[in-house]
Amino acid sequence: MKITALETLCLSRMHEPERQWITSRYRTIKADCAVVLVHTDAGITGIGEASAYGWLTKIQGWVEWLAPTLVGKDPLDPAIAPRPTGRNRPIDTAIAGIDCALWDLRGKAAGKRVSELLAPTPADRVRLYASGGCRYDWRYNPEQLIEEALGYIEQGYTAMKFRIGTEWAFDGVTVDRFLGLVRELAQAVDGRMDLALDGNCRLTEEEALPIALEIERLGFAWFEEPIDRNNIAGNARLCEAVEMPITGGEAFSSLDEFRPYIEQKAYDVLQPDAGLSGITETVRIAEMAAHYGLPVYPHSWHNGLMCMAHAQLVAAIPNIAIVELCQHQGPLQWGILAEKPQIVDGHLILPDSPGLGVELAENVAERFPHVEGHYGITVER
Repeated sequence: MKITALETLCLSRMHEPERQWITSRYRTIKADCAVVLVHTDAGITGIGEASAYGWLTKIQGWVEWLAPTLVGKDPLDPAIAPRPTGRNRPIDTAIAGIDCALWDLRGKAAGKRVSELLAPTPADRVRLYASGGCRYDWRYNPEQLIEEALGYIEQGYTAMKFRIGTEWAFDGVTVDRFLGLVRELAQAVDGRMDLALDGNCRLTEEEALPIALEIERLGFAWFEEPIDRNNIAGNARLCEAVEMPITGGEAFSSLDEFRPYIEQKAYDVLQPDAGLSGITETVRIAEMAAHYGLPVYPHSWHNGLMCMAHAQLVAAIPNIAIVELCQHQGPLQWGILAEKPQIVDGHLILPDSPGLGVELAENVAERFPHVEGHYGITVER
């Protein structure tokens, strides 16, 4: 079997006004998706999603540029997959999409799920967490966060992660005001669902410490990227200050980038994204994390195909623990797939189908044509 061509589908869908979401200073007006296809002369095609982040056409360009290095080669040979650079995000996302597609293709050729290629007895279901908390606005309706959380409980989720809301400077939000809302949230949830907080690297160390201490007291599961990720020493101090895990690493595409955080104990949990690092490099990161006794909670913010790649990893690798499922992507998320997998009691049931377990929907490019421009606009108040 030989690779005959590589292809990238650039897919988009504008959000209806009620689906738009805002965090910090950015309002997200559309959903994007980049799907890489690896075609072969055996009639088998592998599919993989690359993290979009406004780079759709750049990803497409890099896939086209890399294609001559792969066409004519055996897709079953793991040595052919390019490794992420750790320096250039658009090329790394393109490489990640190719890598995920190659794993899908190998699973299809072997008649096995990707998780079965990675482990002899993988799980058949994986725990999800509802990743949201991006619609509440400190000026208009901060209590929407609580309404949203209660909705996830009704849907059967056992965990939720939320963000710190719109730009605090717009409305004079302080740490105390933020923690007041957090206490109300914890009281409303009342132990029925694990809670986690994502700081999106927006807090100062002085702001993050009292928040970390309080949400630890409230029993939060983790505190994600509370401060500037480049402040390795500051992250290490936060890790030392609380027993609750401090997590991060969603922007890193290579094991090399994680090394100082591992060695300096700056993250208690690593969060690589297979849409940025690929399945192969994510496995390498997880193996090194296991050596240091660290869990891995993959970052997985976009669409259903990426969710399936992470689900296969969680099912197979013991220290990769839970799958993030974005709650704000809209119909594009699962609409790109021919069939949505079952989600039961907050767990995704892995399909019996080989590879990543799913196929693209028919006429997906016509149904979700690419919309030029960035997915977010800056808000000023």
